[in-house]
Amino acid sequence: MLDDTRLEEQAISKAAEIGLSSQIEQAEAINVEVKTDLWKILQGQADSVAIAGEGVVLQKDIRVQHMELSTDKIDINPFSALLGQVELNQPVQANARLVMFQEDLNRALNSDYILHQAQFDLDVDGEKVNLEMQQMHLALPGNNKMVFDGKAVLQEKGTTRQIAFHATARPRTQTEPVMLEGFTCTEGDGISLEFTAALMQKVKEMVNSAYINLDTMALRVSNMEVQQGSILLQAQALVRELPTMEQ
Repeated sequence: MLDDTRLEEQAISKAAEIGLSSQIEQAEAINVEVKTDLWKILQGQADSVAIAGEGVVLQKDIRVQHMELSTDKIDINPFSALLGQVELNQPVQANARLVMFQEDLNRALNSDYILHQAQFDLDVDGEKVNLEMQQMHLALPGNNKMVFDGKAVLQEKGTTRQIAFHATARPRTQTEPVMLEGFTCTEGDGISLEFTAALMQKVKEMVNSAYINLDTMALRVSNMEVQQGSILLQAQALVRELPTMEQ
C-alpha cells in the first residue's frame, strides 16, 4: 500500500513538473514534490507541496534566481492536478527561501509596480511635502552591507525639483531589524536639515518593512543574508497563486 501511495505521489509530482514546464520555454531546473494519493487528489487535497526552481518570475520585472517553496496541507483543484496543473483553491501558508542577484533586485526596484508604491508624503515641520521616486539602485558589495542610491521628484509649496540620496544599511536578521548606518542627500539645492531628517526616517521605515506584497503572494521576511552580488531571503508566505518560471 505504501508503495502504491508513493507511486501515485511520484506520478502526480511528475505531472505537475510537466505542467509547470509547459508554461515556459526553458528552465535550469524545476522540481515539484506532492505528498498525497489519488483519493485525496479526487477530494481536492494534498498533504504538502514543495517546489524548487531557477528563474522564478513572481510577476512582471520581479524575478528571483532560486526559490524553494514548501506548504503543509492544502486544498487544490482536483481536475487541474490530475492534468499536471497544481492550482490553489484558496491562499495557503508556506515557507519560502529566495535568492536574488543584484541585477534582479535593481530590475524589481525600478519596475512600474515598485515605483508606483514608492510615492509618499513627508511631514516637514507641519508642511506636506510629496516625494515620488524616479530611480533606485541597490549595490551589494559584500561585508554584510547594502548600499542604496535613489533619485526622486520633490513637490512642495507649488514647486517641483529633483533630489538624490545615498544610504548604507545592514540587513535584517531573526533578532534585529534592518540597521540604517548612513544617509546623505547628494543632489538638490537648499535641502533643509528638517527635510533630510524626515526623508531619512521614511527611508528607514521602508527598509525596515518586513512585508512584501506581490500579485501571487505576500511575504513576511524573517531573515536576510547578504553576500557580494546576491541576497538570500527567508520568509513566511501567503501564496495566492503558484508562480511561473523562466530561464
